[in-house]
Amino acid sequence: MPERNPLRILRKCADWFENRGVYIPGEESRAVDPVRDFGWLMVAWGAGVAVFILLFAFAV
Repeated sequence: MPERNPLRILRKCADWFENRGVYIPGEESRAVDPVRDFGWLMVAWGAGVAVFILLFAFAV
C-alpha cells in the first residue's frame, strides 16, 4: 500500500528542485541559480499560498 503521508507531495517537489542542481560549499564563483539555491523556499512559499487560498475557499 502506498505511503499516505500528506507531506509526500511537498517532499517530492523539493527533491525535484534539488535534483536540478546540488549546492557545493565553497563554490562562490558561480552565478546564483534560484531553482538550485532556493528550491525549499519556493516549495514553502507555494504551500503557503495554497493554504491561504484554501482558507478563503472554506470561509465562503
